Amino acid sequence: MRYLTFALAKGRLAKKTLALFEQIGITCEEMKDESTRKLIFVNEELKLKFFLSKATDVPTYVEYGAADIGVVGKDTLLEEGRDLYEMMDLGFGKCRMCVCGPESAREKLMHNELIRVASKYPHIAKDYFYNEKMQTVEIIKLNGSVELAPIVGLSEVIVDIVETGSTLRENGLTILEEICPLSARMVVNQVSLKMEQQRIRNLINALSKLPQYKTERKDGNE
Repeated sequence: MRYLTFALAKGRLAKKTLALFEQIGITCEEMKDESTRKLIFVNEELKLKFFLSKATDVPTYVEYGAADIGVVGKDTLLEEGRDLYEMMDLGFGKCRMCVCGPESAREKLMHNELIRVASKYPHIAKDYFYNEKMQTVEIIKLNGSVELAPIVGLSEVIVDIVETGSTLRENGLTILEEICPLSARMVVNQVSLKMEQQRIRNLINALSKLPQYKTERKDGNE
């Protein structure tokens, strides 16, 4: 039996994913050693391998088959646009992708004016403004604190992830439009799903039976 390989986004998502997997009997003790310098972690008994990577690289590893399964935020999937199967919304890491700025920018959005938009997510921003709002904008790619852009006059608005909104409020900004909800998703390589369909389906079925994912049927029966 070949190994199934998982690519997990470093940080909170990886920790929450591993805690979730433990609920269905999938463990990897050596990943709990925070001082380790290992790059690949193995569960020999279950024939599973795990590795951590930067979130933006997870879809790439999965699309090219270096990993069979990945866990990463929906924002990364939308921005990277890789050819993957999105199998499950894991429900944690919830936040929203929003258009934000000073209240004075609201009217410019309503009247579809030509404005500048700063974002770490230029593809998401472009898709939203060009394909959904049909508004022509100039998109500026930033890598750091995008909240700074409208404050110093680089852009009228920003497109960014909003979790609590506290950073926005502290800097005189507000949510002007919501683009989409975000959360952690499980994605699968297309070839892997064909070759290892039973094992992957078993994994997803086991996760879907956990209390946090079970929903009552519409007829009221369990």
